[in-house]
Amino acid sequence: MQDSTIIANMAATCNHTFLEEETVTQDAKRQSNSPTALNLPMAQPLPEQTQKYFDICQEKLGLIPNVLKAHAFDIEKLNAFSALYNNIMLADSGLSKLEREMIAVTVSSENKCFYCLTAHGAAVRELSGDPALGEALVMNYRVADLSMRQRAMLDFAVQVTKASATVEESDREVLRQAGFSDRDIWDIANTAAFYNMTNRVASSLDMRPNPEYHAQHRG
Repeated sequence: MQDSTIIANMAATCNHTFLEEETVTQDAKRQSNSPTALNLPMAQPLPEQTQKYFDICQEKLGLIPNVLKAHAFDIEKLNAFSALYNNIMLADSGLSKLEREMIAVTVSSENKCFYCLTAHGAAVRELSGDPALGEALVMNYRVADLSMRQRAMLDFAVQVTKASATVEESDREVLRQAGFSDRDIWDIANTAAFYNMTNRVASSLDMRPNPEYHAQHRG
């Protein structure tokens, strides 16, 4: 009886050690190959156009966002993602860049997406010049010092996130009363929907943000 107990304890210890070693191996794989939990390293070499894009990111941002690296195992997927992001976040719109980033953070807060909260929280701090606003949106947008327009926009984004099937004409009318055009409402809905998609991809694949984001634009 005593011998069997010793053997069982030894087996449990070996199994625990194996799991620890496996975790270290997985962590090393993440660090060397991919910003996600998947072993999908970037295409090598990158196409010339992609490399130029990444060089511009490095020059202007001081980093290459991990979300781009994560997509770079398949250049067509990277291009499709980048084109959609650029259209939603950078194209002409009645929504300012800050307002779109505020939607990104508020939606990501509802979904508890670590990657998007970190990256877009930094963007809100930068564009607003207000670190407190970035922190409030990350935690609970309802405590932030918002204009009526901003509050109506974020309320709608949260409704799209939590229960899009419940959106009615009266909800869209609230946005119109706050000063948004129908084109703006389209952009609010699409921005919220885009981040609901990216939140789910990032969280399900354990995508990690670039560490540089954490300290950026905190005053």
